[in-house]
Parts: sequence; C-alpha cells; structure tokens
Amino acid sequence: MSSKTIAVLDESDLKEGEMKQVGFEGEGQVLLSRIGDKVHATSAFCTHYGAPLAKGVLTADGRVVCPWHGACFNVCSGDIEDAPAPTALHSFKAEIVNGKIQVTADPSTTLRANKSRPSNLAATGADVSGQTPGVVVVGGGSGALGAVESLREFGYKGPITILTKEQHGPIDRTKLSKALITDASKLEWKSAAELRGKYGVNMRMGVEVSGVDAASKAVLVGQERVPYETLILATGGIPRRLPVPGKDLSNVFTLRDVGDAKEIDAAAQAGKRLVVIGSSFISMELVVAVSKRSLASIDVIGMEEFPFEMVLGKKIGAGIKKFHESNSVKFHMQSKVEKIVPSDADSSKAGSVVVTSSTGQSTTLQADLVIMGVGVGPATEFLRSSPGFEQALDRIGAVQVDEFMKVKGVENVYAIGDIAMYPQPGTGEMRRIEHWNVAGNQGRAVGKTIAEGKGQPFVKVPVFWSAQGQQLRYCGVGAGHDDIIIDGNPEELKFVAYYTKGDKIIAVASMQRDPLVMKASELLRLGLMPSASEIKAGKDVMSIKA
Repeated sequence: MSSKTIAVLDESDLKEGEMKQVGFEGEGQVLLSRIGDKVHATSAFCTHYGAPLAKGVLTADGRVVCPWHGACFNVCSGDIEDAPAPTALHSFKAEIVNGKIQVTADPSTTLRANKSRPSNLAATGADVSGQTPGVVVVGGGSGALGAVESLREFGYKGPITILTKEQHGPIDRTKLSKALITDASKLEWKSAAELRGKYGVNMRMGVEVSGVDAASKAVLVGQERVPYETLILATGGIPRRLPVPGKDLSNVFTLRDVGDAKEIDAAAQAGKRLVVIGSSFISMELVVAVSKRSLASIDVIGMEEFPFEMVLGKKIGAGIKKFHESNSVKFHMQSKVEKIVPSDADSSKAGSVVVTSSTGQSTTLQADLVIMGVGVGPATEFLRSSPGFEQALDRIGAVQVDEFMKVKGVENVYAIGDIAMYPQPGTGEMRRIEHWNVAGNQGRAVGKTIAEGKGQPFVKVPVFWSAQGQQLRYCGVGAGHDDIIIDGNPEELKFVAYYTKGDKIIAVASMQRDPLVMKASELLRLGLMPSASEIKAGKDVMSIKA
C-alpha cells in the first residue's frame, strides 16, 4: 500500500510539550508529539506490551516514555532509547500546513498490529572474516541482548559471540514468575536464528563457561579457549536455597529459567497444597499466577511483618497482604523455616514445612510442593579461580565495576546485570540491582561504549513493576530510605509513595496512578525531582516540565 498524506489535527490543539493519539483516516493511530515549534509523528503504541504512548511521558530532550514499564523511544526517529523496548517505533513525516498538522504514512504502519519496525543497524556483522576475536558475551539474557542490539545500532562491525547455558534466545524472563509461561518460543525477544542472521552473532547455546584467562584474553569452555578482544559478563543470578534440612527434596523448587517454570507449572495443579518460602516479588508474583488454579491451600512464610516491607514499607505491604488474603492466601510472617519434612508416601518429596514464629510457636504446614523465593546470588563462581579478578569480586561474588560498567582491575572486561556492583548515579553509592530491566539497559550502555570507543556512563534510573492485585510501578533506589510520603490509600491499592532520605526523594512507587512513576523516573534522571518538603507542601510531580 502506498503512503497517504492526511490532516490529522488542528495545530492549535497540540500544545508545546504535549502528546496526542490521533486517528489516521480510520486506518490506525498515530502519536503526535510537540517539542518547541516542531511536531513529530510516530506509531502510537509501545512495542513492549502495547501501552498507549500518549498516556506516557514526553521530555524536552525528545524522549517518550511508556506509562507501564519505562520503555523509551526517540520521538524524532522512533529509535529505542531504553529497554524493555524490543523494537523501534515507525516514524512518519509531520508538517504544519495552513494551521493543520499533516502526517504522511503508509496506513499499514499506523495499525496496532504493525506498531513496530526493526531497529536501524549501522552494522550487521555480515562480513567479519579475518578480523579480531571481537566481543564475547557470557550469558544469554536481557543484558546480552541489550549489548548486541546496541553494538550493532551504534556501528560495531566486529564479530560478536554469545556463550549461554540456555537452549534458546534471550527471553522475557519476567513472564516466568508473572504468568508462569513455560514455552520458550513464546518468551523469546530474539531467536537464535535472528541473532545469527540479522545481527551476525555466533550464538553458542548449551555451553558452560569454566573460567576467564584475563592475561591472554580468553574465555574457558571446558578444554576450549574462546578468544576475545572485549568481554561482557552477563551471567545473571542463581536462586538461593535456605540452608535447612530438606531443601533439596525433588518438589522444592526455585525459579530462574524455563525448565524451573515447567516443573512448577506441572506441580501446582488443582487440589495441591503450596507452601511459598519468602515474600519476595518473585514469590508473590507466582502466588498471583497460581491463585486461580483451585489449589487446596497457599501458605506464604516471610521474615518481615508484611510482604515487601523492606522495599515498600509497612503500610503498602499491609495493603498488598490484605489483597492476597482476600484470595485465600495465608501468611506466616515474622517466621523462619526450621526444616522441610519428607513425605510419608515418598521420602524423595517434601510433605510438610515446619515454621517457627517470632514468639517461638512451631507450626507444621502440609505441602505437595514448596517454592523458595529467597533471593539470588551472583552467578560468578567461575571467576573465583580466574586470575586477575581477585580485586573485583566481593564476598558474595558480586563484580565491582565503575560508572561505565568496566570491571575494576581487569582490562577490556565489563560486567552487567545481577552480578554488577555499580555506583549509583548522583550518589556514587555501590549497589547491585537485581532487575531484569536494569540488565537490559546496562547492556545497551556498554554496547554503545564499545561501538563508539568512548565511555557511556550508566545513568538510567532503575524501573520495575509487579502484578499484585493492581500493577505496582517503582523507580529509583529506595534502599535505606528514612521516611515515606504516601498520597492515597494502600488498602485500596491506589496510591503514590515517595521514599525519602533527608529532604531528597530517592524512589517512587505507585498503583493505579500511571504515568506518575515514569514521570518521576525522568525527573530523577534529569535532577528535576522536587524535594520531600515540596511534595509535602502539595507540589504536583505531573506538573513539572521534564
């Protein structure tokens, strides 16, 4: 179909700094964005989960941010700015003629079914024969994908090799806990075939790295040495298990990969009794995912008084706990697990969990399956015996990096995602952030650094989300907050919460208040976030121009 030029809106109806979704003569939708006297037109829906971008956030530096999950696009080109956008937006010609905004587009590209386009790649790796060993990425998750996309988008022409234990391309790992999807083909952002064909990646699946020889720049895979010019470590996390008797019984599960999801899905069937150890986000997302399956019982054991208390605070934790209790979930909080007891019928399986409360009372919970959601540790054991990494690894195996995600004391090696202990923008405080989205954006920053040959500091504000009766949005790093300002009612799961340290707001959470958290993420990025005292005095975050 050929392009059409259509007047879609009066110029006077689109103010500076405003976005509007408009129809394209009954043949789809277009997003109009106005920055200064310039009007831009792109496709109207986020390429991640299809959110209407007009309900998101537009910034003066030309970014449109999805209202749901923080994906970000360039309004001039439609290109990806931030994960979790998997593909770019269509960009259309827009001009003002006789007081009307005219858009020129092929109607097929204004349809929601065709809301995205492949990213513009300045290089594809199509001809890399006889070149240097190039970039080797250890790990095949969102960090690896972000790095590959960014390397090619910004013109890196050399070879790229991915070494991953998994048997599929990078997946939307969030859907494992949020929806318990067990088919890798339904979770893949990019298949191995696409990474090979379009991005020129040597995708090696089902391989395990045993070490790194930093002196000779080689990754060890068994007896094989894989040379590199630049190395990106993106190995992610390993789920922890509590050191209690029975932790390794066959129906005691953790969740990290598709295989884990398949085992949990098969076990969590109608009539079964589920015990969940840990009130973490992964734990409680799994509870939501299986709560409609007519299980006989769901018991959750947590160390805090309320779920998510350390991150979200008592009031919000209490509101979320109340929601789960309304769905017949029973909580055993301020409690610890003493042991997991084998079943009388099958000693290889758990039959019950013994819990002790803070008052010393012991309770036995019957179980047909047990899920441990007690955090993850960095998947870096292979670095313990790798010379040169002694300075970089801390006690738990986190990798110390600088603001460019470059590993300290090791030449041409970067670390991203769950394993990376990096300085927080603005404060310099060293933290390890276990967010799938953070890994993707760190990969993008490192890819740009390598491709352009100059440092691209990682300054993206962390964003995460969780389905807990309503969609919870969160941005910032709220660990160590000393006060919480709450506007709304957490018991109704409708609120915004500002986490403060002194008079500074360091994180924001919300339910049913979109796109406030995404606006806050951009204000934090730009240093424009109001103070705690200003918020208490009634300052409206949504009124601040970003």
